[in-house]
Amino acid sequence: MTEDNGAFRKLIALLSVYFALLFSAVLAVGLLRPEAISLLPLGGTDALEVLGFDNTGQSFTDQITSAPGTEVSQGPTFAQIVSLAVFLASSLIGTLLVMLPVAWTYSAITRDTGYRKSFVRTLLVLPLCATTIVLLIQNNLALAFGLAAMVAAVRFRVSLREAIDGIFIFASICVGLAAGIGFLGIGAIMAVFFCFTNAILWKIEFGRNPIDDARMEKKRAELTASQNQGKS
Repeated sequence: MTEDNGAFRKLIALLSVYFALLFSAVLAVGLLRPEAISLLPLGGTDALEVLGFDNTGQSFTDQITSAPGTEVSQGPTFAQIVSLAVFLASSLIGTLLVMLPVAWTYSAITRDTGYRKSFVRTLLVLPLCATTIVLLIQNNLALAFGLAAMVAAVRFRVSLREAIDGIFIFASICVGLAAGIGFLGIGAIMAVFFCFTNAILWKIEFGRNPIDDARMEKKRAELTASQNQGKS
């Protein structure tokens, strides 16, 4: 019990400090370089807006190659390309920064029964894929159907051992989608409540029942046996 209390306090302290630093850094950027906020996917900015085009339903490719009153323009300028690159990089980096505390929370609350290293990595990599897909699709309906068909063909499947694993996967997808549509700020706020809620529920053992206790003890015994077998 003392060990659990120490792990809980460590997790809460880590989450508090990390989120405080993350939001302070964004606030500092907004105060020192207000123009830089337009290149961050925080409040609805998307790739088309960064390039200076209207998000009116026309495909991304058509808007960057055509100009009003002319059939074909010279395409985006070098400054627009640089702005777009910064926006895309900030979207992916921001996704990782928001997902790190989510991965830490999962590792902490599942440490008693053990967790798969590959699953923790999935929590970080999966939202990057979701962000990229949304950025690629933009307003192109044909591309959206094409990507859906490709995913169905691959038949991507993740084996989930617990219901909470599916919730964390869903949270990672939510953050990725939020970053892709330019609302990473909302994704970050969701991550704050998601992490602290899971940590508190883990601490108070909400919903605990004898059947779960027996199942947890069995998993601990299996984990201990596998560890001892590995050492021998």
